[in-house]
Amino acid sequence: MKLILLRHGQSEADILKVCEGWANYNLTELGRKQARATCNYLAENYIFDKIYVSTLNRAIQTAEYLAANTHLSLNKTDELKEFNNGLRAKLPYNEAYTKYPNVPTPIHTSNYEQETELHFRMRAESFLSRVITENDSKSTIAIVSHGGMIMRLYESFLGLPMNSNVKFTSGDACFHEWKLTDGQRFINKANCCVYK
Repeated sequence: MKLILLRHGQSEADILKVCEGWANYNLTELGRKQARATCNYLAENYIFDKIYVSTLNRAIQTAEYLAANTHLSLNKTDELKEFNNGLRAKLPYNEAYTKYPNVPTPIHTSNYEQETELHFRMRAESFLSRVITENDSKSTIAIVSHGGMIMRLYESFLGLPMNSNVKFTSGDACFHEWKLTDGQRFINKANCCVYK
């Protein structure tokens, strides 16, 4: 099985320099160009069997380019949404972190109406388990999501602990290629950007 993970293109929140999370911003014109270029590349280089996508606009708008190229429908799921950053959503970065500063918090609790880190990770674990079990082992699956969720999916895929200090970045409309075969897991490509 191949899993192709794609982060959405540049969003309006990136331009406004505000916290995004579950705030439902659209792609910018640049974000649409990024998404179109990456999805064209993916459609030319992979034969997809299914597309899963977050229910937030910026991810759906990105995935629509892939759907148009592959003639596949979108399987929308809340499991792929970004971290729910609670009261920080839509606030300018400086204001958000001044008003709601980072404080040490156990993984099972939260501050500022955010979801817990444990719940965020469990969304990734649940989704990845479901995708692996409900699809044929020879499938190629597209997963269109967000930087934070893609990082949690990496942690799940690699079996990293909750308190891992290993980080995985995802640029705007950049993709990752993973492979599962014979019980082994491979990272074939990471944070690939095809539009620059």
